[in-house]
Amino acid sequence: MQKALLVVLILLFGCSTGNKITRRDLTGAQKLVGLEFSKTEQETMLGYLADNRAGYDSMRKLKLDYSLVPASYFDPRPDHFKLKVRQKDSDWKLPDQVILPSTDEDIAFLNVAELGALLKSGKLTSTRLTKIYLERLKKYDTLQAVVTITETLALQQAAAADAELAEGLYKGPLHGIPYGIKDLFAVPGYPTTWGAEPYEKQVINETATVVKKLEEAGAVLVAKLTSGALARGDVWFGGQTKNPWDLKQGASGSSAGSASATAAGLVAFSIGTETLGSILAPSARCGATGLRPTFGAVSREGAMSLSWSMDKAGPICRTAQDCAIVFEAIRGQGEKEMDRSVVNYSFAFHPPKDLKGYKIGYFKQLFERDTTRTRAANDAMLETMKSLGAELHEIRMPDSVHFNAFDIILRAEAGAFFDELVREHRDRLLSEQDESSRANSLRQSRFISAVEYLQAYRHRKLLIEKFNKILAPYDFVVGPENGRNLSLVTNLTGHPAMAIPSGFDKQGRPTSFALIGNLYDEGPMLEAAYLLQQATPHEEKHPDFFRK
Repeated sequence: MQKALLVVLILLFGCSTGNKITRRDLTGAQKLVGLEFSKTEQETMLGYLADNRAGYDSMRKLKLDYSLVPASYFDPRPDHFKLKVRQKDSDWKLPDQVILPSTDEDIAFLNVAELGALLKSGKLTSTRLTKIYLERLKKYDTLQAVVTITETLALQQAAAADAELAEGLYKGPLHGIPYGIKDLFAVPGYPTTWGAEPYEKQVINETATVVKKLEEAGAVLVAKLTSGALARGDVWFGGQTKNPWDLKQGASGSSAGSASATAAGLVAFSIGTETLGSILAPSARCGATGLRPTFGAVSREGAMSLSWSMDKAGPICRTAQDCAIVFEAIRGQGEKEMDRSVVNYSFAFHPPKDLKGYKIGYFKQLFERDTTRTRAANDAMLETMKSLGAELHEIRMPDSVHFNAFDIILRAEAGAFFDELVREHRDRLLSEQDESSRANSLRQSRFISAVEYLQAYRHRKLLIEKFNKILAPYDFVVGPENGRNLSLVTNLTGHPAMAIPSGFDKQGRPTSFALIGNLYDEGPMLEAAYLLQQATPHEEKHPDFFRK
């Protein structure tokens, strides 16, 4: 095991005398792994290392397509796990009567359920609604939330939706609704830039499964929205995506464009992705409602990968009700599914009158330790839950977990996906090159050994068992959006989670509240979020600058 560790490091670290690997190389590499081998042991390794280096060089001669995934697949299910079956049909709680607002600005900020009612009744056409959003996407470019406006495609899809609705062909509540998608997903004829300079002109002429599913639901794609460069942060090759509530502040995680555009009323809803916080963090920052589904709930076919075992796609909307509607449309396998991590399972959205029927856990210690700007809002949300009949049961984060080890998994998998980028030194084209940049993360990933990567996976398995044991007795649990290690843990275990608006801080910026569901069981969490939003006004408030 120790020798295998050095094999990887030496082959990737480089040699002091051209391609020949020497004992001096071994001696230096030992410092990276905290191991020591004798002179004799080092001498016996040299031929072995040379053979492995030849194997690496052989593999590098073949260019791998971005869509090719490893032959192993991450399964987040703990031992003896059983899928819950939800047999009820969903009740979306769609409004019967919606009055058409008198201004385009007010129309733009309606939620999906309200817009769907207007389109179905004929009070509003998809073409008019699409033009409203197209105009706003162009007008509010100060947000730097848009990479490409798909105007031609959008107007074609809107016209088709209007014709179908006029003929009585109603596909459901997303029929004719304009949306935006994070620019990690492929759409034929348009750039798929991954937010990064090396891929600024990249066009992938295939349709991502999520886009296909939304087409089938009758939704209208109006824009490809910004991703932080290679899914990191809110900085892309065009600048920094802004928080619509405070234009001096970035929009946070890499689904920055999706959250920012949704909160600013530039799209009715959007699609984002998350590996380690990139749906929940920008949703929280921008005052949107974001759903990160269970790992494997939504196909990632046709999308850039950052971590094959951690990436998830999900909706960013104005309400939990909208998230449920969009999730129903995008979940599950596509017609010719290539993403083998996708699991088909039952889902139902059927909100009751109150929270009395749910068993709810809450991370009491995390809430009490929160001394940030969100503390007052968190306390208020907990009181709202109690007023709705909730009985909260204290739970704690799993103990004896080595959190520092887990980022190894993400960094190693990202390094493999962007292997060619780094070997060709095109990572130097990225605008951010500091210690915390994606470029630096990819470079250092070359020195993560396969042994430590697999050891991290074994620790991950322990975490999965411990965390599921904590959550399994409950329908869902709640915690502070910024709870220590909460995002890291739930992304590693694959659990679904939500960020919903919880109020505003003293500077008038949104605060957010987190809900976490059980694996492959988003329904109770979404239903509870819907009830909370029915009882509070936070999701109904919108940034003034974008109502002009």
